Amino acid sequence: MEKLVITGKTPLKGEVVISGAKNAAVAIIPATLLINGTCTIENLPNISDVRLYCDILKEIGAKITWNSEHEITIDTQNIDAKKIPVEITRKFRASYYLLGALLGRSKYAQVGIPGGCNLGARPIDQHIKSFEALGATVDVSNGNITAKAKKLKGTSVYMDVVSVGATINAMLAAVLAEGTTVIDNAAKEPHIVDVANFLNTMGADIRGAGTDIIKVNGVKELKGNATYLVVPDQIEAGTFMLAAIASKGDIIIKNCITKHLESIIAKVVEIGGNVDANGDHLRVWYSKRTHKATIKTLPYPGFPTDLQPQIGVVLAVSEGTSIINESIWESRFQYTAELNKMGAKITAQGKSAVFEGVNELVAAPVYATDLRAGAALIIAGIMAKGKTEIYNLNYIDRGYENIEDKFRQLGAKIERVVEEE
Repeated sequence: MEKLVITGKTPLKGEVVISGAKNAAVAIIPATLLINGTCTIENLPNISDVRLYCDILKEIGAKITWNSEHEITIDTQNIDAKKIPVEITRKFRASYYLLGALLGRSKYAQVGIPGGCNLGARPIDQHIKSFEALGATVDVSNGNITAKAKKLKGTSVYMDVVSVGATINAMLAAVLAEGTTVIDNAAKEPHIVDVANFLNTMGADIRGAGTDIIKVNGVKELKGNATYLVVPDQIEAGTFMLAAIASKGDIIIKNCITKHLESIIAKVVEIGGNVDANGDHLRVWYSKRTHKATIKTLPYPGFPTDLQPQIGVVLAVSEGTSIINESIWESRFQYTAELNKMGAKITAQGKSAVFEGVNELVAAPVYATDLRAGAALIIAGIMAKGKTEIYNLNYIDRGYENIEDKFRQLGAKIERVVEEE
């Protein structure tokens, strides 16, 4: 069993380079299935979810060449949609993008009901609604989701709730459909724009990505034969921003799009941190004890749910009483029990949590309950007194590339070790 061993307290100082966006990469890779040809993707994060997706594409006939640690060329000319390894698709949430991509290409797709982090109910009703509106029939039974159609025809799709996954899946299924599809109440996250830009680079006609109305004019084929650069990961950038404040440090964060970080920058400044944004990098530093805040997670451009645990660590040691309202995932507060083991005073109930600020955290053995909780616990270990051990690293490796190396370059005393079971 692997674990991270972190010795605090360590103010983080130095520079860190942000990797490509995990949430964009796990949608762009299945989107290549819509191409009748080859394409090259650059700035891919080298994380377990990306490698797992590549394994799935190989199983159904794609040829994948790793040109470097962060660049792949994919040839999807000979795809057999009926060879999807259903068991593998159950291992992570983003496998549902195979439904939209293969339905668009082959008019047939089947995946296992997706897994991933346990964040509570994650319904796919809006995905199914989109596929059915385009002309598909969808069956959910025996732990599988099967979608098939004789043909797909452009239509109007209204999202009853703002859903990133359903917005992307609707785009994927509509790209090769006959006519025009209009997606109303669409999500606006940067990685949705990135997926649309990727598809347009390959020959699609998608307009309005980044607004709440997306129009997809169906085309006959995507020819590919182009190269695309994945957008930087705003969640990783936000993670290091909050780590700088929590550790009483001073970090320069490179390769980021500061426009994507506006809600995070605003909260860091509100609680007493310092941010200087300059082009594609920013400096974040601590100068005085942070103070209480009220935060509500919202779809972009609101404060992201994927940074809620990380800012929760900061609020755990901030002066006064803070409140976080989680509007996206009902089980996002599992990490608070682990922070309480380290001396935090957090009361979580349902989709709200109250943080009574303490002076410091103290090291303890803790367990990552999901991807972002794992990142939060690393930050907690860096700022805590003593030696913290973090388990369940498989969650962390799903979305952060070489995370301990990056923290070590900033001065953190962190090691990955194998513990005999």
